[in-house]
Amino acid sequence: MQKIRNIAIIAHVDHGKTTLVDRMILQAKLFRDAGKMGDLIMDSNDLERERGITILAKNMSVPYKDYKINIIDTPGHADFGGEVERVLNMADGVLLLVDAFEGTMPQTRFVLQKAIGMGKKPIVVINKVDKPNCRPDEVNEQVFDLMFSLDATEDQLDFKTVYGSAKNGWMSLDWKNPGTDITPLLDTILEVIPAPEYKEGTIQMLISSLEYSPYVGRIAVGRVNRGTLKPGMPVTLCKRDGTFEKSKIKELMVFQGLEKIKADEVKCGDLCAVVGVEGFEIGDTIADIENPEALPTIDIDEPTMSMLFTINDSPFFGREGKLVTSRHLRERLEKELEKNLAMKLKNGVTADSFIVFGRGVLHLSVLIETMRREGFELQVGQPKVLDKNLNGIRCEPVEHLTIDLPEEMVGRAIEMVTRRKGTLLHMETRGERTHLDFDIPSRGLIGLRSNLLTATQGEAVVAHRFKAYEPFKGEIEKRNNGSLISIDTGIAIAYSMDKLKDRGRFFIHPGDEIYAGQVVGENSRGDDLGINLCKTKKLTNVRASGTDDKAMLAPPINFSLEEALEFIQEDEFVELTPKSIRLRKIYLDENERKRRKG
Repeated sequence: MQKIRNIAIIAHVDHGKTTLVDRMILQAKLFRDAGKMGDLIMDSNDLERERGITILAKNMSVPYKDYKINIIDTPGHADFGGEVERVLNMADGVLLLVDAFEGTMPQTRFVLQKAIGMGKKPIVVINKVDKPNCRPDEVNEQVFDLMFSLDATEDQLDFKTVYGSAKNGWMSLDWKNPGTDITPLLDTILEVIPAPEYKEGTIQMLISSLEYSPYVGRIAVGRVNRGTLKPGMPVTLCKRDGTFEKSKIKELMVFQGLEKIKADEVKCGDLCAVVGVEGFEIGDTIADIENPEALPTIDIDEPTMSMLFTINDSPFFGREGKLVTSRHLRERLEKELEKNLAMKLKNGVTADSFIVFGRGVLHLSVLIETMRREGFELQVGQPKVLDKNLNGIRCEPVEHLTIDLPEEMVGRAIEMVTRRKGTLLHMETRGERTHLDFDIPSRGLIGLRSNLLTATQGEAVVAHRFKAYEPFKGEIEKRNNGSLISIDTGIAIAYSMDKLKDRGRFFIHPGDEIYAGQVVGENSRGDDLGINLCKTKKLTNVRASGTDDKAMLAPPINFSLEEALEFIQEDEFVELTPKSIRLRKIYLDENERKRRKG
């Protein structure tokens, strides 16, 4: 029992958490062909690598001396808060990883608050001390102040700090004296993090996470709270709703390095994966067959946003994707429900549309991007925020937003947020940058990030986390400009685009194929305008000077998935195929649109 340590890593997006875990893997020589540093072994998903964020909580273990250190990598983004709480249930302590320059950030706070409330003992790791302008001592003070403000106990406030650079592969107890490897951190883990408590009695394991295998189905992952689990053992599954179901463990696996290996028994305190228990949900307890006792269940964050998913019915459907029918779409969304806890699914108005509920635009856009890469073609509608009725009052989700940006751009940022019903709570100067804290309705965040980055020339660091449901704050002004809509199907001609360029900004290149009803640009005025971009120049046999000037066109706007979702209006869809992102009107025919508006 004394030879196990269970630890979760907490950090803000991009503070080097996954790089640190990679260092531990390399130091433990778990890979003979580990490759070079920077391979991001933990962020195995393509999307995680591209965006530089952790989306799924993952488990692994590192052998050190004769101990087994179970490491749980937590997502730093508040949209994946459902993942965080479950993971902390499995740990006895946390590594709080903080950037030596940026200091504590809102999403560090989000996870840390949950860890401190659960009584976990922290070790502070101040990373990136090799960066210019870093301020490790100030950041250490800042962490203390943050923990104090989160009502940490005396024991939690008496934390140990380790300094280092995960990228360069060293850790040390004094940042001015760099080490050669990360041994000081591993020693501190063994010294500070308590061993799991041994409890006598019948078996108990809370299911905190799940994995999915195409061969054996759903696998329950959790920590054995009491007793010893063995393969072939009959058990009772205590459900969240208080009912009991008899079941049987077929196989047990424990984490070794990044792999799972079969085990003959798992004692209390260790993390394991259980195969064979059917019909479980996160928060259920695997308990004794004779005297089942359930553990307290886990609360999962409620969805705050919904989006309509439907099949692609545009004139270009089926050209680029393989999976285009509503059956494919339904099966894929139902499969996602099995492992994506904060998501819910409901049938739409028509047979081939579905309403998907999630934690935020990022949460849903990660799902959409994954589906695109798998060969799906689909269309999605405008994201809608879910209101609640509390005691007869209409309430909406409100988020805590923080913006970190250069001093001269503060006025612009405050104006943009307050126009979206944000309230400024706090403002402080940190060196050459200013830190702003706001409360803002969730719907005000849609489109805010890209606008802020444009207004601050990419300098703003924006982060937000769900706070609570509060009374409705009133209407927010929408996008002022209308859309430019193609009235013809064909190839976009540079000549036509040149003649119409003063009408607004285009989203397409000359030579792109377009169809009637596609949104090809943003109008410079407030209403929608139908334009013909497929018109070619009529040739005559008269050559006049000055008539053959070259078309001079500004580069088109290329939307990322999130920007497209933020841009569309209620009567528009984003059409997604493995190669393209197009914007279109829901009703492609102009007469049909007029009749609907009528």
